[in-house]
Amino acid sequence: MSTTIAAIATPQGAGGIGIVRISGPKSQEVADRIFRSPGNRRIRDTAGYQALYGHIYEGDILVDEAIALVFRAPRSYTGEDVVELSCHGGMYVLGRVLSAALSAGAVAAAPGEFTKRAFLNGKLSLTQAESVMDIIGAQGRQAATAALAAREGVLGRRIQDVTDSLVELAAHLSAYIDYPEDDIPELQEVQLVGSLSDARRRLDDLLATYDAGKILREGVDTVIAGRPNVGKSTLMNVLSGVERSIVTHIPGTTRDVVEETVRLGDVVLRLADTAGLHETDDPVEAIGVEKARGRLETAGLVLAVFDASQNLEEEDRRLLEKLDGRPAVAVINKTDLTPCIDEAFVRRHVPHVVTISAKQEMGMEQLTEAVCDVLGAGSWDPSAGMLANERQRDCVRRAGEAVKEALDATQMGMTYDAVSVSVEGAIDALLELTGERATEAVVDQVFARFCVGK
Repeated sequence: MSTTIAAIATPQGAGGIGIVRISGPKSQEVADRIFRSPGNRRIRDTAGYQALYGHIYEGDILVDEAIALVFRAPRSYTGEDVVELSCHGGMYVLGRVLSAALSAGAVAAAPGEFTKRAFLNGKLSLTQAESVMDIIGAQGRQAATAALAAREGVLGRRIQDVTDSLVELAAHLSAYIDYPEDDIPELQEVQLVGSLSDARRRLDDLLATYDAGKILREGVDTVIAGRPNVGKSTLMNVLSGVERSIVTHIPGTTRDVVEETVRLGDVVLRLADTAGLHETDDPVEAIGVEKARGRLETAGLVLAVFDASQNLEEEDRRLLEKLDGRPAVAVINKTDLTPCIDEAFVRRHVPHVVTISAKQEMGMEQLTEAVCDVLGAGSWDPSAGMLANERQRDCVRRAGEAVKEALDATQMGMTYDAVSVSVEGAIDALLELTGERATEAVVDQVFARFCVGK
């Protein structure tokens, strides 16, 4: 971190304001070379948390007017000296400002390098650093709440509580094993089992948050399935708010998978409108039907659509049988027409049933409630701290397995040496999670998914 880095910190594209961020030991020197204030005030002489008005120059060529905001180490995002240059948000202008900073001695920042420096300087734990991109990518209220809770350290505190209890246990075991002559009281089996069982329960509780956290962060792969002409494409258009799928009275209009991401309540659905499920001799349509069946098998949620004005056909029944025990909502559409569907049969296979008229946009609130109910959204508490990614889940899983090994060793009457090894393994996994013992490769992998400038 001896270099001084610079990058555009605002999104690519035209905007009212754009920011070029400079961080490192020579950030103020670099900024002084390209920034000139009307009173010739230098950035290096400016206290932290103060701003200067002036202009950016590349050599003697005026680039833009700007505001220079100064942060002094360690009270900055990265923990280093930082200067943020706010100018007009055109991509050409921002590129010129960045070019001037690089010509003045800065080097281009790698993806996530500002946040990586914050982690390495002790400003953030690894879980807090990971939450930064989750905040940026949040697509709904609960996703933002979960990411912000992690950024504020809620997840870290849950992990730290378990880690502290295991460290205390490991210290007692180690002292008893290594210094038998010091009359250190022996841990009774009931105490040892109780402590390990409590740690395992808390780790299991953390693991249980992963699926909900993944849904909040990434959304749910959702397939709209059903026979031709039951109203799948109309439902797709209503949910997406645009004419995403072609709607006609002719069966088989949808031949490929039409996709759109929508928000339903606090849940993001990655919707796929598929070809109608039926047997066909049309080779092109048959490909679409085969794609539909494939997406149906892998979907995290199925919106199975049925025509309320028609009796259930064999294809409807086969679809319902496939949905036994799977996350699904049966959507009985066209309730504006005279109903004759066997709703009781539908409910025997899919407990969550809603009746709607997609054409008249009726029943959408009930559909939202049913989707949230199927996914268990009502039981989520994003502010309590959730595992946010596969790396975090793997660390907690390995810690849980090590604690289970310690429990099994205790109950089998094995020596405290064996128990201690497993406890230490659990501690290592949790310290890797927070970044206290993470390898350089793990740290690099975490920040590789960040955008440049963050």
